[in-house]
Amino acid sequence: MKLTIKKELLLNALNKVSKAISTKNLIPVLAGIKFELKKKKLTLTASDNDITIQTTIESANDDDFKIEQEGSIIIQGKYILDIVRKLPDKYINIEVIDELKIVIYTENSEFNLNGINESEYPNIGLEESKKKVLIKASVFKDIVNQTAFAASNEESKPVLTGINFNIVGDILECNSTDSYRLARKIVKLNTISEENYNIVIPSHNILEFSRIIDDEDSDIELHIFNNKILFKTGNLKFESRLINGTYPNTSNLLPDDSYLVVSTNLNAFYDVIDRVSILTSDKEKNIVTLETNGDMLILKSSSVEIGRVEEKMPITKNNSENIKISFSAKYMMEALKSFSTETVDIHFVGEIKPILIKSSEDETLTQLVLPIRTY
Repeated sequence: MKLTIKKELLLNALNKVSKAISTKNLIPVLAGIKFELKKKKLTLTASDNDITIQTTIESANDDDFKIEQEGSIIIQGKYILDIVRKLPDKYINIEVIDELKIVIYTENSEFNLNGINESEYPNIGLEESKKKVLIKASVFKDIVNQTAFAASNEESKPVLTGINFNIVGDILECNSTDSYRLARKIVKLNTISEENYNIVIPSHNILEFSRIIDDEDSDIELHIFNNKILFKTGNLKFESRLINGTYPNTSNLLPDDSYLVVSTNLNAFYDVIDRVSILTSDKEKNIVTLETNGDMLILKSSSVEIGRVEEKMPITKNNSENIKISFSAKYMMEALKSFSTETVDIHFVGEIKPILIKSSEDETLTQLVLPIRTY
């Protein structure tokens, strides 16, 4: 294998696939990146058995990269990424000598690495389904940003560490919950899915894929199987395992009616909670108490060791009822951060019932935060 390639092209591809390299993997070969050079294209593949990422660089012209000899090799991921990142040259040469010796060189630098034979690499098919589901990349990124944060980090409930994708016809409903809050996003797909799907994708994996999507105007193909999902967009393929188990019916958590609806400016409400939470002693619970009094909202928190704070802001209500309720400032702020609207509507059902956050400007998104008893 021998080629000359533009540094920025190679670095961009390495940055993507390296997300699938695990230093803790029990299979040493999976610490490497598979380079395959043939038919005027370079394919890079990396996997840690949980996710697999593959990207292809096509040789449009000799300015991008020049192939002198086809071939395949496994190169240690950490070292090739560091070398390419730190070399100052515009072009980088990679050559395999004696089957397992790799030389990476430029005009003034030369690195010699030991490679691994491609036959030792697991057979990764990255197969595609005949019944794919299409979704716009920008919509997909919104879904992930607005739901992934609410997934659980507790491995004792594996199914809650994922995002639930429920596809029926042309409607995609995404849910994530850690039992204390819930994020729900419902979007209409441009095409009708041939099959209905109800799957759970690890939230960490789907976040990783969302971060490496380049073109937000492109379409993403979802190829869904019994135990895995393949995302395909442009020259990028990303495969993730699915989490086994039945996702809870989160619709039961959403109250049907509201006792009181408070409308307020999103940024102002967020900032007030942020300031009031400064004096909360427990950063995990960071409990804030909310009260309504006429057309004023009063937020306060106190700590025996630190002190107390109270702040007021004007609001609009749908009736003359008042409420007093406590919640986690952290959870409320993360829920608010998922909206990109100017105003939000806070739906209260009772002092010990879930708080719903919605916006008339974006009816596809619902956030739920459970209150905390303070007595």
